[in-house]
Order: sequence, then C-alpha cells, then structure tokens
Amino acid sequence: MTDNPFYLVEKEAPLAWVWLNRPAKKNAMNPPAWHALPEIMADLDADEAVRAVVIAAKGPAFCAGIDLLAMASELPELMEKEQKGGVKRRLMHKIAPLQETMTCIERCRKPVICAIHGYCVGAGLDMATACDVRLCSADAIFSLREAAVGIVADVGVLQRLPLIVGQGITRELAFTAADFDARRAKEILLVNAVFDDVDRLLAGARDLAMQIAGNSPLAVQASKEVLNYGVGKSVADGLRYVAAMSANIIPSDDLFEAMTAFMEKRKPNFSGK
Repeated sequence: MTDNPFYLVEKEAPLAWVWLNRPAKKNAMNPPAWHALPEIMADLDADEAVRAVVIAAKGPAFCAGIDLLAMASELPELMEKEQKGGVKRRLMHKIAPLQETMTCIERCRKPVICAIHGYCVGAGLDMATACDVRLCSADAIFSLREAAVGIVADVGVLQRLPLIVGQGITRELAFTAADFDARRAKEILLVNAVFDDVDRLLAGARDLAMQIAGNSPLAVQASKEVLNYGVGKSVADGLRYVAAMSANIIPSDDLFEAMTAFMEKRKPNFSGK
C-alpha cells in the first residue's frame, strides 16, 4: 500500500486499486492530484503482477472536479488582467502536464476500470473517460461542468467522450453543463452497469477486474493497444496494425497453456509469457 496527499494505492495482485483520497473536499483535484498520477500509472504499467486496475474514491463522491482555489498558485495566468501573448503561452504550456494526468490512464497497458459514486463532474468526468470501462452506483451524478464556470474542458473529455457516447450527446452535455443521473449515464453508454449502492459497485468492479485478470495478459494488453491505436484511423490502418500485433505475440506460452487447458478441460493459468 502506498499513498500521497491525494491518492491511496493498494496492490492486491493481480489487481491494483487507485483511490482518490481527499474525502473532506469530495476529492476535488488539487496540485498533488494532477502531479502524482502519471508516476502511479507508470508503476502499475511496469508491475507484471498487476493485470487490471480499478480507480475508485473514498468519501461521499468520486470527484467534485478541479479545486480552482488550490490550483490558483500554480495557474496565476488565469487571473492576469493583461492577457498578453507571453501570459497565454505560459498557460498553454501548463495545460499539457494537466492533460498528461488523464492520458497516462489511457496509455497504461493494463485495463483500467473506473468505479464512480456520488458526484463525478468536471475533471472527474475527464478522468472517467480516460478509463477503459466505467461502472457507477445508483447515486452517481455526472456533469460536463466547465461551460457553467466560464472555461472550456481542456484535459481530454471533449476528445474522449464523443468516442463513448457520440457527438450529439457530447455536445448537449458540453453546451448545457447539466447534471445527469446514473440512469441516463447507462442509457447513453457512458457506464456499462449501474449498481444499487457503493458496496455492490466496488464488488462489481472487483469481479470485472478479476475476470479480465484471468485472461492472457498478452492478449488483453495487445487488445487495449490495438483499440487505442484505432482511434481516428481507417479500418485498413487498424487491420494492418492488428496483423502486426498478432504476429508479435504469437506464439506464446499463454497460447500453449490455453490449448493444453482446453484439452485437459480445466481453467488456464496464464503467465503472460
């Protein structure tokens, strides 16, 4: 178990849990939240004992968004009265590391499940859309909130959400900044499943993560890489890429183990080799 001022990381091989752990502030993202996650995800990516990751939260909500007051000292450019070129250039360069906080989740080779309860707004929704699969409890409330506070969502949700729910729904959510509940989240395919309460949500996330972890890590991670590569590419490009990926991972010990387990009528025990 490792922790920092915002995250609590628990490794329970073959799973890892990354907890947003600022419950008194409903996990609003302060500087440690933005700085620490890339290192955490890189560690989980490199740990061969970890085959799936669950991102969840302590306290009453998943994430109430960015903590603007806490971030003010890091982003003084936002309040500069004279918004000249130099100020804007400094701000633009500061946005890129914030984007990396979300992109590192997408880039991690291990599948990442997001377990959402309570509020998931603003930066919380950015984080959720960078995950591979989203689950929520019945009390979840979502919002692409930025237009309501006079900013544009600039760390990934406007790029990722259309791939999940489509352009029309994304534009509605972005332009209205309206809250929507778990039922609508399931209806628009933002989440894969809705659970009655937080305990059932976490149990469901664990069950799904264990199901993923029981498969060949070579095949699972290759599938994630192929899916990520295919975003914005033609079908032909995707087919060429997956052919190369397939050729790279076959044959493997996992393939031979799958064949042996089938003949012996038992569950395979994959090594990832």
